[in-house]
Amino acid sequence: MKITEALLAEHQVFHSLFDHVERTAPRLKTLGEVKALGALLEASLKAHSDAEDDLLFAPMEHCIEQIGQSKPFHDEHEEIDRTLLGVQQARQLAAARKLIKSAVEASRKHFDKEERIVFPMAEKILSQATLLKLGDAWAKRRDSVNA
Repeated sequence: MKITEALLAEHQVFHSLFDHVERTAPRLKTLGEVKALGALLEASLKAHSDAEDDLLFAPMEHCIEQIGQSKPFHDEHEEIDRTLLGVQQARQLAAARKLIKSAVEASRKHFDKEERIVFPMAEKILSQATLLKLGDAWAKRRDSVNA
């Protein structure tokens, strides 16, 4: 499997998780419940983001930089991380709900940009052999996490 296919498949899973968060967070009754949901989202996004950064963004950094998107992509990752940290630091239920909603919205926008810009660029710039090799590295990374 190519790295682009693997990451896109993860995006599809995340969209389902985002849907769940958007449906569930407004109905949660306690701050602890929202924080638990935020922690799940944070841990899942971190693993995905680390894989993207290491396996796709790193070999394409010069290309992403050439189109002026390197800093915006990194800034978006940091914004999502800060917002999810804010969920954990929130002292009021309403604030935590607002922050988790904001993190989901920012993540959706970021994923959309990756799908429209980075993944097609990778398909054009990187060879099929490289895409497959990076996909194998992604699978090994996932296997070591699940071991």
